[in-house]
Amino acid sequence: MKQILVLATTNQGKTRELQNILKDHPIEIKNLSDFGPIPDVVEDGKTFDDNAYKKAAFTARVLGYPALADDSGLCVDALDGAPGVYSARYAGENATDADNVAKLLQEMKDKKNRKASFQCVISIAVPTGAALTYEGRCDGILTREPAGNNGFGYDPLFFFPELNKTFAQLSMEEKAQVSHRGKALKEVTQEMDKILDWIDINMPRFEQVPCKD
Repeated sequence: MKQILVLATTNQGKTRELQNILKDHPIEIKNLSDFGPIPDVVEDGKTFDDNAYKKAAFTARVLGYPALADDSGLCVDALDGAPGVYSARYAGENATDADNVAKLLQEMKDKKNRKASFQCVISIAVPTGAALTYEGRCDGILTREPAGNNGFGYDPLFFFPELNKTFAQLSMEEKAQVSHRGKALKEVTQEMDKILDWIDINMPRFEQVPCKD
């Protein structure tokens, strides 16, 4: 019997990554697209940790299943850590990946310091509000033009020196080994047996009451 774990997103790229990484565990990954519409979570936290927990806890409470959410983003040294928690909406509330990439290139056009890091916090929550937290980070350099067709978000601009490629030039397997999300998920997979036990202990139990005539 597989444990259902809801990924608190409709992002198919993130969903495929997680399914691939956790494929050897007794878990069935679903995302919000597998359910009817639920209210949007306002991601107004000041940190990745705040937003990850808010999304996971809300999704678990509404759907009744344990939920996993990550909040991740790109932190650029020359921009004082921006776009940070605003990475997904850097160019506006309804910005596409291409919009965000274009804005970042514009902001960085005269910057010599190209250092940046992808940071990720993963929160796994149950409907009662209890949660576990995992973190990951990957350092790299921003390119001056996009390269590669894989991945999503800022991947075409994020050059990873150790592999001499941008994240968008890496295969899913390569990226999973070195990315911020991959590192955080590696911690998750290493502790998955403990996590499943923790979920079992912390999921609410509903007492069965016999019908009375």
